Amino acid sequence: MHHFQYKGHDLYAEDVAIKDIVAKIGSPFYVYSQATLERHFRAMDEAFATVSHTICYSMKANSNLAVVKNFVNLGGGVDIVSGGELYRALKAGASPSKVVYSGVGKKDDEIEYALNTGILMFNVESEQELTRISEIANRMGRKAGIAIRVNPDVDPQTHPYITTGLKNAKFGITIDRAIEEYRRAKGLPGIEILGIDCHIGSQLTKVSPFVDAIKKLKNVIGKLKEMGISLTYFDLGGGLGIQYNDEAPPLPADYGSEIIKETKDLGMHLIFEPGRNLVGNAGILVAKTLYIKHRDEKNFIVIDAGMNDLARPALYGSFHGIKPVVKNQDGTITADIVGPICESGDFLAKDREVPMFKQGDLMAFMSAGAYGFAMSSSYNSRPRVAEVMVKGNKFEVIRERETVEDLMKGEKVPSFL
Repeated sequence: MHHFQYKGHDLYAEDVAIKDIVAKIGSPFYVYSQATLERHFRAMDEAFATVSHTICYSMKANSNLAVVKNFVNLGGGVDIVSGGELYRALKAGASPSKVVYSGVGKKDDEIEYALNTGILMFNVESEQELTRISEIANRMGRKAGIAIRVNPDVDPQTHPYITTGLKNAKFGITIDRAIEEYRRAKGLPGIEILGIDCHIGSQLTKVSPFVDAIKKLKNVIGKLKEMGISLTYFDLGGGLGIQYNDEAPPLPADYGSEIIKETKDLGMHLIFEPGRNLVGNAGILVAKTLYIKHRDEKNFIVIDAGMNDLARPALYGSFHGIKPVVKNQDGTITADIVGPICESGDFLAKDREVPMFKQGDLMAFMSAGAYGFAMSSSYNSRPRVAEVMVKGNKFEVIRERETVEDLMKGEKVPSFL
């Protein structure tokens, strides 16, 4: 699953002791295991080795250049949702021919940038977006490759905030409407119909919702063929879950066998957009204990990382395993793990039985590689933390810790004050 293991009493990332990283750069910080990133990509890629496919890393999960570069080096493409992500993907060496552009709010300048770059295709999320892409591409004298993101109204049985395939979600176009939009796209200038797209949610722990969605989209593909619209790409999105606590998501090999069985008769090139599945368990957040507070029957462990550094527990009530960086034999305590942010919602764990941490002790929040740093902020004017990558017995800082001066870049006091 990952390469964060104890050697004696010390927690290691591959062959580097976490405490040695702390000694050099301080805390808090994120650290990623290169071996885990590679292992997870290869597992997904090999699951579809028998069919034509492309693994397009969904970089919204973690957009650090080093992380993206790792997957590009392994032959992967990239799934983007903004012009900024496209810029990052290109800086990391991604081939434009392996870039798919998702997201419901593509702006004119972002569409132009993507067209000038020569990306593979846009995953179109609305009727007006299709019209706008056509207008811009036609004005530029270009052809925009497109797939329509079809919303199949399938319940992925995950957290409502990361459910994207139900009919009340903001994503995609309903099946009935999508068929009409394909008909319209066929006659639009500047548009080249390449495929069909579907993404039903994130952190799915069963294969059955994927299969249900595929069956619905196969019906759409059949109707499009009758209309004279032949598709090359079937983009099945991402969403395969990981283990945070006691979840038991399917292995990529099991997921792959089911998907291949359902799509083998189509003869289409499959595209996958895994994000969390590749990076989630490949990263941890390391923090230091500042204070211990005892209040009646409630205990608080105050650390130097907060909800601005790892937002998922506050946003979703998400679980992240907590491990001591150096094991002790002092028993356990039930406590809230809280940060320095001036909000009651600033917690990383609630009523959790954890080791008896003392002032100065280090702790690691597991499975933090996805939507950890990517969702972090400088709330309370707290500089964002450093990011580190480990490979074997070596580690390097892949993003410097921000300074307070960085936080004020671009700000100024107006002349009238």
